Amino acid sequence: MKFLIVAAKTGGHVFPAATVSRKLINNNHQIILLGTGNEIEKNAYEELNSKQYKISIDGFRGKNFFTKLKVLMQITINLRYLMKVIKKERVDAMIGFGGFISVPAGIACLIKGIPIFTHEQNSVMGSANKLLSKYAVINFLGFEIANIKNSIFSGNPIRDSFIDNNSDKRKEFENRINVYITGGSQGSSFINENMPSAMEAFSHHLSIKHQCGRNNLEKVKNEYKSKNIDAEVSEFFNDPEEQIKWSDFVISRAGALSISEIISMKKGLLMIPLANSIDNHQYENAKKIEDIGMGILHEEKEGISHLTAKIGDIINNKKYIDWNKNKHLNHVSAANDIVKHIEGYLNK
Repeated sequence: MKFLIVAAKTGGHVFPAATVSRKLINNNHQIILLGTGNEIEKNAYEELNSKQYKISIDGFRGKNFFTKLKVLMQITINLRYLMKVIKKERVDAMIGFGGFISVPAGIACLIKGIPIFTHEQNSVMGSANKLLSKYAVINFLGFEIANIKNSIFSGNPIRDSFIDNNSDKRKEFENRINVYITGGSQGSSFINENMPSAMEAFSHHLSIKHQCGRNNLEKVKNEYKSKNIDAEVSEFFNDPEEQIKWSDFVISRAGALSISEIISMKKGLLMIPLANSIDNHQYENAKKIEDIGMGILHEEKEGISHLTAKIGDIINNKKYIDWNKNKHLNHVSAANDIVKHIEGYLNK
């Protein structure tokens, strides 16, 4: 069978798409990739050796009137183009991973009578997936969401490098605690500005690695230095899975894929959701992880004293040791489960 894989722009959409694509290829299916052609897509799809198409389309939510009007025009233009692609490639089904790029692709598939599958990474359904979910034959969910018809809780497909195959666990008598701090590839101003102060009281217990994002290196290094904290600070770590593996726990934002990868490596985390994320989805993601006992949520508005207290709770009560015994591994099998359900539906 031949699948149209639709994902673009962000790692949260593109990496699950690439992971599912590999499983489909391993099962002797063909894939056609649709994106916008940015660097994240190029890097994620490099080894797939599959045909790629790209279109230009902007986001819709939170934009001004003129941008929304432009997006509607882009949908119309792209719709014609995508119908030609679907016909030319003889696509059997589409799998959309969210983002507004999936809207014209989904409409084109509906017109052509081609089955649509969606995957939602977050604990709040995004606008594009919410629209397509009404017509999709199966809606796969990274986290459980109530009242989504034709839905299956699959977990988030994670890259093989983020699956914990190491049986060596932390020994309780080890003295220093390894903490990996990350604000994502772009960095987080809140995390960069406040984490050195929040860590100061515990620095003699800790080994710290802090990923700060571009153009933030000297400022963050100086903040740690001013607090007499020995920390390794880098704009970007090329191997985040190795940093997570090294750590005892992680401090991060609450992007759906990132936190799914972290807990799949049997690490817990202190989550600081992006305060202005659409539909407050990062907060809802963090709540899901807190509810299964794999992390602690901290909102920016709570202040530094509460942040310090939560870090102290993790360290003093050795919560990271309990997190290391994680049995919530839905995301590890997600890609295989998604492919199995899709094949089962299409082979009926």
